[in-house]
Amino acid sequence: MDVHGTVAEGFEPVRDAFERNFDSLGDRGAAVAVYRDGQKVVDLWGGTKDVDGTAPWERGTAQVVRSATKGVAAAVLLLLHQRGQLDLDAPVGHYWPEFKAQGKEGVLVRHVLNHRAGLPVLDRPLTPEEALDPSKGPAALAAQAPAWEPGTDHGYHALTYGWLLDELVRRVTGQGTGEWLASQVTGPLGLDLWLGLPESEAGRVGRVGRVEGAEPTGGLRARPKRSVTEAYEDPASLTRRAFAAISPFPDQNDPAYHATALPATNAIATADGLARFYATLIGDTAGAARLFTPETVDMARAEESAGPDRVLVVGTRFGLGYMLHGSASPLLTPGSFGHPGRGGALGFADPERGIAFGYVTNGFRKTVTADPRAQALVRAVRGVLNL
Repeated sequence: MDVHGTVAEGFEPVRDAFERNFDSLGDRGAAVAVYRDGQKVVDLWGGTKDVDGTAPWERGTAQVVRSATKGVAAAVLLLLHQRGQLDLDAPVGHYWPEFKAQGKEGVLVRHVLNHRAGLPVLDRPLTPEEALDPSKGPAALAAQAPAWEPGTDHGYHALTYGWLLDELVRRVTGQGTGEWLASQVTGPLGLDLWLGLPESEAGRVGRVGRVEGAEPTGGLRARPKRSVTEAYEDPASLTRRAFAAISPFPDQNDPAYHATALPATNAIATADGLARFYATLIGDTAGAARLFTPETVDMARAEESAGPDRVLVVGTRFGLGYMLHGSASPLLTPGSFGHPGRGGALGFADPERGIAFGYVTNGFRKTVTADPRAQALVRAVRGVLNL
């Protein structure tokens, strides 16, 4: 496999790990980018643009990053809070009065971000057509009763997170999350990262699909008594129902899916776009001022939820919209914050080390959080830094 791009001196082990992902872990097409103190130190890509094709992956190839979207979308609520437009400790119903139904008066804005809202499932899943209508998901959640008392426990809101967050952004700003992000963040910074893909960029997006590959040995892996796979196969479980809040799930290669903003699942990014997004959250990058104040960074990564996850089964750790370093989703160090995408993608930042990381792939695997290919790259960065 021909790997293209560059690494700074000392980061050669990341190239080696990236090459091994193709040789032994089933990657078909992928890219990884790493920034250190605002400077790009890893910029690699290889394989094919489409998981089932032969055209080469190019520098600007972008892919759907699935739940890595959540970390991008979370920044919108945190920036609105930072600007004084949104109170994280206010009830959601303060901004969205219809939401108060079915005993949800006590759901706070922060509960949306820390997965404690008690709303990971819908009694009636949305069709793909309904899911792509920005009004249908919020309306369904406004009418939905919580699965547990809000604020008392946590469970991953795999799909509903996006509708909850998006409606809050709409009520506060009058724009959808994707529109606000484009006008306030990704557009001004020139990031190759979209939540609602413009038609002009459609040709850059590769086709995604399922791939298989050998599991690596070693590393941090979650091994619960009941795996998330087993829970997912149980139709009555919160796991299965949470991931089936849209049923059947839309075709992730459909241009209509790409053009719609679903802030839980369908951001499209290059590895550089994802990495530079996180780099700009924590520091000045390429002439752009940092997005998060130090106080907002600390809020984003302060532990809000930890322990057995009602949806993912394994123990998870969440800050405000971000997964934190742990066995379910190993990042760089305990101070890291970010978000994986089911089946592959990963974006995160480590403020103390000045590291921002982005990995995107067209080959989705069965993993929900700790994908072995992304983890191989993270371990390589950790080794370079002697952590």
